[in-house]
Amino acid sequence: MVDTLGLLPGVMVTSANVGDRAVGQVLLRQVADAHHLLTLVWADGGYTGSLVEYCLATFALVLAIVKRSDDMRGFVVLPKRWIVERLFAHLMRTRRLARDVERRTASAEAMIYWSMTLLMTRRLARSRRGRA
Repeated sequence: MVDTLGLLPGVMVTSANVGDRAVGQVLLRQVADAHHLLTLVWADGGYTGSLVEYCLATFALVLAIVKRSDDMRGFVVLPKRWIVERLFAHLMRTRRLARDVERRTASAEAMIYWSMTLLMTRRLARSRRGRA
């Protein structure tokens, strides 16, 4: 899960045989418990269906689906989804995340947190240099 600044309020790595919607419920519960002011979540088309009603009924969260239009051809930047794509680009800069070398999901999550720590420290260092 990514916020509008491109930071991670929550991470959950699972095996490939687990569906996004099932994991979405667990991840949304974790994030909603930690961030009480959260009211709106944007998601792609893979999260449609019962998850939209589940979010509204359980957490009072609006799950807005950002869909790609059928008449679009080629690469098109969609609103709000570019934030997630930018995060993936940051994560791929960490070479270890470019390949699936982790045997455990906990190790993969730790590598994501490590990569985000590097990103946040770079942002902090850049903003301090600009102020001086």
